[in-house]
Amino acid sequence: MYSYMEVFGFRGPDVRFSFLSHLRYALDCDGICAYFDSEDLRRGDNITGSLKEAIRNSTIAIVILSENYAASSWCLDELSEIIDSWKQGNLAVKPIFYRVEPREVRTPRRSVADALAAHELIVGKDSAKLRRWREALSEVGNLSGYHVDVTRYKHSSCFRP
Repeated sequence: MYSYMEVFGFRGPDVRFSFLSHLRYALDCDGICAYFDSEDLRRGDNITGSLKEAIRNSTIAIVILSENYAASSWCLDELSEIIDSWKQGNLAVKPIFYRVEPREVRTPRRSVADALAAHELIVGKDSAKLRRWREALSEVGNLSGYHVDVTRYKHSSCFRP
């Protein structure tokens, strides 16, 4: 019997051909059918109604936060929708902090702070969108999740081949 979950919120170039491929394989081997939101399908700056509906209809969302995650306004919009659904009690959220410390996400530091500063130049310092993104990052940074620091491993034996 297959379980079903959604994997949202990952920044393709950071994780697509490394961590994400291992995660897909591991979930499949464990009989978990997972839908992976594809960055290749994104056209424009706003998330689509169908993606919002997919988030609302999911029961579990895995969010993979990487060093360059916050550079994507798409990922931040998607994360905001995920956190809204989580706050309503409709969604379990499991963050994976890939090469980024949870505290860097929770209280923006380093690459997350740099990305938000760049977004601020576009959307404005006092914009509702920027406040929503900051709140979503803070919330997900406070959730219990998994921290993957690949610099601690000499090889990828911690993942299934």
